[in-house]
Amino acid sequence: MTAQRVARITERLESALNPLVLEVEDESHLHAGHAGARDGKGHFRVTIVSREFDGLSPIKRHRLVFDAIGDMMNTDIHALAIDARTPDA
Repeated sequence: MTAQRVARITERLESALNPLVLEVEDESHLHAGHAGARDGKGHFRVTIVSREFDGLSPIKRHRLVFDAIGDMMNTDIHALAIDARTPDA
């Protein structure tokens, strides 16, 4: 299940944001026993570098990531740490 979630997150981000760099890490094991982990949802960390972020504030970059991930935030993801940068940053 975990590998499938990482693959789905990766696929959605690649499709929507055409990243130059993309790393998706499952950190769910670090949160065992946490309330969010008990419901079966995961904890993930995303590092993404994309030209789509040029000229955007960090909040707007995060919104693009959340928009790309879509319904997975309700069904599969409890927590998402995001490092969203431009190639020039």
